[in-house]
Amino acid sequence: MAPDPWHDVRRTARRTLTVLGLVLAGALGLLLIYATRRILVWILVALFFAVALNPAVDWLQKRVPRCRRWLATLVVFLAVFALLGGLGALFVVPLAQQGARIADELPRFVEQVQSGDGPVGRLAERYHVVEQVRANVEPLRGHVADLGGPTVAIARGALITVAAIVTIFVLSYLMVLQAPKVTGGLLGLLPERRARRARRLGHECARTITGYLTGNLLISVIAGTATFIVLTVLGVPFAPLIALFVGITDLIPLVGATIGAVVAVLAGFTQSVTVGIVLIVFFVVYQQVENHLLQPVIFARTVKLNPLTVLISILVGVELAGIAGALLAIPVAAMIQIIARDLWAVHRARRIAAAGPAPDG
Repeated sequence: MAPDPWHDVRRTARRTLTVLGLVLAGALGLLLIYATRRILVWILVALFFAVALNPAVDWLQKRVPRCRRWLATLVVFLAVFALLGGLGALFVVPLAQQGARIADELPRFVEQVQSGDGPVGRLAERYHVVEQVRANVEPLRGHVADLGGPTVAIARGALITVAAIVTIFVLSYLMVLQAPKVTGGLLGLLPERRARRARRLGHECARTITGYLTGNLLISVIAGTATFIVLTVLGVPFAPLIALFVGITDLIPLVGATIGAVVAVLAGFTQSVTVGIVLIVFFVVYQQVENHLLQPVIFARTVKLNPLTVLISILVGVELAGIAGALLAIPVAAMIQIIARDLWAVHRARRIAAAGPAPDG
């Protein structure tokens, strides 16, 4: 039988079309991911919280007789809402009280700036603040007149943030509620041995996320408490509000502690130059203690990442998803490490099994 001269041509054409189709599908997938990146970040954050809260729901469902899944999920989420509401009250109530105090003290500060009396006035006189303001009155008026655009952008950003928070909580609630069905269905598609392995890896990843959250909260509480004690001893005004701000910003990896420290130091300089310098020394020392003592001790039993991996993961997370990426970077890196370690263990076991038993003698 004579060979078909078009056989190789048709086969090459099919391979070419297959490659082009795969490239086009990959490009469309990347475009879809880029177009929906905000929603994907929300889903990832919701999954993060769902994994962290799911053990509490499982524990409540096992310990309380006849407790349905929906009831246990509702109780846990109401407890989370109550906790967040309490934290919000801890921030809003001092903010309102200290804000009223600032309003009462504002005329005195302005008078000190104009007369050069008091620590604020002496600082203003040393750096010629009044002269600089008078020399730039017209540019300042122009900048104030141009604030309409940024104000609209800020309002739009606030609405998007509120929508994101609501969406994340709803998604987390539904994920926790449907977790047994989803995980059971997915694991049911796998052979028994692989299902046990996947379940074990899932438990390790969930434990990592829960440990990271609790450890991060504990470090922030320590940062806020230490700041409050130092500010109170130094007599810095608005110490509770500033300490609460430092504790909240300390939740943000890499830059959060620095942001809180800058605000506290500026408040210290309004008291006196000596107080400001003391606060600079305190925050430098505390950040070294936090980075080299608190974080390794607290995260060693849960995350188990070396400092270089932590820094690289945070930088990549910030570049990909901003603050949300920074918050998720460490647990995601830890989960990647868990999966990579498991894959390496399986690969090594297969190599040892393929090599056979070692010869005697």
